[in-house]
Amino acid sequence: MMKRRFEQLAARYAQLRVAVVGDVCLDRYLEIDPARKEISLETGLPVHNVVNVRNQLGGAGNVVANLAALGIGQIDLVGYCGDDGEGYELRRALSRLPGVCTASFFCVPDRRTFTYCKPILLESEGMRERSRLDTKNDIPTPFLLSQCIAEAVAAVGERADAIIALEHTDQAETGALTQAVRAELGALAQQRPMVPILADSRRSLRDFPRLNFKMNGAELSSLTGMRDASDECTVRSVVAEWARSRGRSTFVTLAGSGMVGADADGTISHAPALPLRGRIDVVGAGDSVTANVAAALAAGSTTAEACHIAMAAASHTIHQIGTTGVASVDDICALL
Repeated sequence: MMKRRFEQLAARYAQLRVAVVGDVCLDRYLEIDPARKEISLETGLPVHNVVNVRNQLGGAGNVVANLAALGIGQIDLVGYCGDDGEGYELRRALSRLPGVCTASFFCVPDRRTFTYCKPILLESEGMRERSRLDTKNDIPTPFLLSQCIAEAVAAVGERADAIIALEHTDQAETGALTQAVRAELGALAQQRPMVPILADSRRSLRDFPRLNFKMNGAELSSLTGMRDASDECTVRSVVAEWARSRGRSTFVTLAGSGMVGADADGTISHAPALPLRGRIDVVGAGDSVTANVAAALAAGSTTAEACHIAMAAASHTIHQIGTTGVASVDDICALL
């Protein structure tokens, strides 16, 4: 893809309005100095001394951070957090981002803030992540909260140039993308067929309406019954047929094999992954892809162009170690 074409698309970003609905997470990094290891006098167990705490946006929050890094004019965030310390840190992180409207981001007392707590050892050869400590909600999202989110989606969806729906929960109906919210997204897709509505779910896209889908190879296999996600010809055929049957463009990331996109008529595009330039950390790469595909499509890109832009963004993100990375317009330009 020509850098000049990307610059033309990126020049439109400041005029765009993008809505993000989904599970906003707090990524809490605990930096541990191994040299300060102690033994607890009370329990006899090892004590790991934390020398720095970094609170960053994860899940749908990291999609918002990527959109802000691209200079999107207005980002309407729809979702919720708990009325707890993690929720406070999450809202404080959101407040630092330009262009983000949180009028439809609800702070509620009966839900916990979705948090990934990540201990990081600071070693001489670099950072090394240890076992994560997660805080999630394992009971269904309350009906009234679900309705509030659905109504907010309907309101912001009327004015959005693109909508991103990101589900980070493992259990259905425990996050922001409840059945009522998914139904509202489906209604918007029918009312505004030219607006990209990009859905991504780590649980499954099986019960989502006809939207633009973004997934990885394993998720494609689970969704379609495809047996071999390593066979590029099979992947292309399955993605093309899926896009044709749904009447919406579809995007599938394939790790080191790049990314495949299909238009609603089944026309296939492929963008290769960029060469590795050292150590990598894949955390946040999928969010960068999602944000950049939606922004590019809203700015008028083709499916093929959106794939190439997203691969450049992902390449920049994976080379950020020990953090939930983002990619700016300048970062992407440097790799195209």
